[in-house]
Amino acid sequence: MESKLTLMRVFRPTAVLFVAAAIAGIAKPVHPALATGETVPSGPVLEEMALGRDDAPVTIVEYASLSCSHCATFHEETLPALREKYIDTGKVRLVFREFPLERTAFWASIIARCAGEKRYFAFIDVFFKKQQAWYSAEDPFEALARLARLGGLSARDVEACREDKALGDYILQTRLDGERDHGIDSTPSFVIDGRTYRGVLTLEQIERIIAPLLP
Repeated sequence: MESKLTLMRVFRPTAVLFVAAAIAGIAKPVHPALATGETVPSGPVLEEMALGRDDAPVTIVEYASLSCSHCATFHEETLPALREKYIDTGKVRLVFREFPLERTAFWASIIARCAGEKRYFAFIDVFFKKQQAWYSAEDPFEALARLARLGGLSARDVEACREDKALGDYILQTRLDGERDHGIDSTPSFVIDGRTYRGVLTLEQIERIIAPLLP
């Protein structure tokens, strides 16, 4: 489990504006609503990214940072079995919500979103699998851009995504909503039936949680 406090000590609940500026690299003005925790009014409301059927009896909401090694562990070790046994069979819907712990994760989230709904989770998978390479690169954004080009996004696409203020605001607002609504302060964290679970969950742990919720 990776905490925003251990990875980036400027993340303090009483300094939300500074949080947003730190994530975005202070490259452009932060929307004033982020300073108060209000809903960002600019831009359309984007679709939530999810795996599984909309009418699945159980919904698991995952809050993750693409730079979080424990999140990568969940996606590489737990998610494949969860997907095969519960998601693909219509029993569970997994909603993925971006919770960037720092600037490079923020960039990665933006690029994955720009790939579009059909390619989104493919980008998420690649970013987790190649996490060590791009996160430790001398220029992490360029390393992410190279991966994006392999996935079909041009250099111009990637740059346009980075400059998309409405998209950036949406991702930051998702993070703030997670803090406010579910007490999210580390990644990965999961919300199941209104309760927040922190840290990497194994398939067995998830099964114990969702067993009473399945028909």
